[in-house]
Amino acid sequence: MHAILFDNTKCAGCGACMMACREQNHLPETNSTDLTDKQFTILRTAAGKDGDVNYRRFCMHCQDPTCASVCPVGALHKTAAGPVVYNAEICLGCRYCIQACPFSIPKYEWTALAPRVRKCNFCADRLAEGKINACAEACPYGATIAGDRDALLTVAHARLAAEPAKYVQKIYGEHDAGGTSVLILSSIPFAAMGLPDLPNEAMPMLTFRVLSKIPPIVAVGASVLSGLWWLTRRKAAVARAESGAGARVPERVLP
Repeated sequence: MHAILFDNTKCAGCGACMMACREQNHLPETNSTDLTDKQFTILRTAAGKDGDVNYRRFCMHCQDPTCASVCPVGALHKTAAGPVVYNAEICLGCRYCIQACPFSIPKYEWTALAPRVRKCNFCADRLAEGKINACAEACPYGATIAGDRDALLTVAHARLAAEPAKYVQKIYGEHDAGGTSVLILSSIPFAAMGLPDLPNEAMPMLTFRVLSKIPPIVAVGASVLSGLWWLTRRKAAVARAESGAGARVPERVLP
């Protein structure tokens, strides 16, 4: 499966990745420091022990994506190659994916006449042609590299072992949220880059576990409500019977 490895210790903040993404996706030029419906990757800085550290944020392309799991029509899905892609033609515009994403990635075209959900698509068209992601191809410093996920994990583990003092000893995305197709090495805490602390289990599995408990709960609740309904009906019937007995019409006395 295809993946990207981003190493913030190698990032110079040149913005080549952003420009390549903009060109690849035919996006307008913008100076936003936030992900928007017109900007699919951003560069930010955070304080490190030896100065500012540059880092990227874009769709993590989860192995088992929550956005796809909540989509009622399958407008989002994970491809075998790695990208989580979106089909605007069947999208209902419910925006469940926006609410479900643990990384707060998808954005909505609120001002468009025919709004779509927008995010990085991992250059799915380029991958289908045998090319690598536009951002990885454009990076002049090797901060963003692309290739087979297992091969990139080998590279990342080798870097951690070779310079343990340089990195936080973890590859973000190796196991987080069940694993992602974007892997990150960092010299600063991942929280400083806005990356959430997530369980290693895929998020849809956590949802499934909760939903799997709903039928027994509903059954018990239905039994209780049925019992209350029967008691209420029984008490009402008794009350009517007693009321009818108390209001019995006296027998007519013939002269």
